[in-house]
Amino acid sequence: MKKLLTILLVVCLTSMLFAGGASESAEKKSSAVKIALIVENTIDDKGWCQSMYDGLVEAKAILGDRMEFDYSEKMKPVDAGSIARQYVADGYDLIVAHGAQYKNMITELAAEYPDVSFAFGTSAEVVGSNVFTYMPESEETGYLSGLIAGLVTKSNVIGLVGPVDGGDSARYNRGFVLGVKDVNPSAKILVAHTGSFSDFVKAGELAATQIKSGADVLTGSSQQAIGALRACAEYDGVMWLGQDLAQLTTAEGQARCIAASSYNYSAVIVGLVENLEKGVKGGVCVPMNFNNDGFVFDYNSALKANLSSDIVSKVDQALAEFKKSADGLADWASVSYDSL
Repeated sequence: MKKLLTILLVVCLTSMLFAGGASESAEKKSSAVKIALIVENTIDDKGWCQSMYDGLVEAKAILGDRMEFDYSEKMKPVDAGSIARQYVADGYDLIVAHGAQYKNMITELAAEYPDVSFAFGTSAEVVGSNVFTYMPESEETGYLSGLIAGLVTKSNVIGLVGPVDGGDSARYNRGFVLGVKDVNPSAKILVAHTGSFSDFVKAGELAATQIKSGADVLTGSSQQAIGALRACAEYDGVMWLGQDLAQLTTAEGQARCIAASSYNYSAVIVGLVENLEKGVKGGVCVPMNFNNDGFVFDYNSALKANLSSDIVSKVDQALAEFKKSADGLADWASVSYDSL
């Protein structure tokens, strides 16, 4: 009988140890900041959505066990609310809806779930104490692309295919115009908008129209721009300036994309995790620029050799100025397309 009681006691103690270990493990696991990403397109779109997904992957590599994440793609704003609520129910700490089109949804959810943090961009507006926003000051990246376009064009006609005239896309486009005009005041710039962030087909059609009108260098912003890049590949001698480094490695980009800039969302995500760990749940707008490593820039190594030392020098000088100061291009908003 004593032997049986001893065995039962050992079993109980062992179970308690395992239970305690499991509880401790669960507690350790739950200390990670859980982030959910919602995007309207796909995580491999070579543009807007992929850059945020890549940022999460890089942030995870930096933070390790301090964060974990999941994502949902192809989420139109009308459908995103239900998946966001599911993430809330699953205990996620931060829900990132990547796009200004999600603003209304995020504002409503933030009021409904004050203990959960939310984020969306691009926007400089603070819409709640538990909402983070992020605003790329992409006039800087556009300016670098504009410098190159203005100096490499042979026809003196340059194309620009945007999604909508708002947010960071408007900033990129106007920074691009400033860059072109600073080095080539006589260049003609053709500006068109698809009206959509993900209409690849229309972007390609607009790019083709601009090329037929004489444009030999083009650029474009957001995920729809990949359609314009593909159109460039169909015409001899037409080159491209990209807004995402992933465009350098596509089949079309390897042959046509001279250089590109990307949003470094890993820095944003790391900053958001650090804020949450400190108990800051929102009410902050995170700016992105070269000065705070919010952007990265690179050349297509196969095409850089074709650029003159003067072009590279002008780009390097502008990049150094951006890295030195967070002031950016204060006059980007004054650019008017009417005089182009």
